Amino acid sequence: MSNVYDVDSQSINRKISAALKDKIEKPEFINYVKSAPSRERAPVDSDFWFVRSASILRQIYINGPVGTSRLLNRYGNRTNHISRRKHHKKAGGSIIRRSLQELEKAGLIKKGPKGRIMTPQGTSFLDKISKELRPSS
Repeated sequence: MSNVYDVDSQSINRKISAALKDKIEKPEFINYVKSAPSRERAPVDSDFWFVRSASILRQIYINGPVGTSRLLNRYGNRTNHISRRKHHKKAGGSIIRRSLQELEKAGLIKKGPKGRIMTPQGTSFLDKISKELRPSS
């Protein structure tokens, strides 16, 4: 049995994002907003929404239960200052929050007492994708 831990993170995120295009809906505002306050511009990639949602789904699988605050911290980065020290800034909350809502609507995750957790449907979804990517021994 293969799972997410056995596969390269970039390759599985690409496969998950391709599979999520049928399951979740992309909001209209996503092409115009920055993903964090420390970013200079909006993401250039047209599939950014699906790639971020796939990454969030993988993070919940590995680190669940996960709340919005932990994900904001995970996807944040350092500010780029010239005259001051660099400090970590959290990511923008609307993108992560909407992604979690869409993944819940698709039935892949659900709210638990301490954050979002995987549903059996979500676990099998990720396990099937990782089984496709794992080289047969």
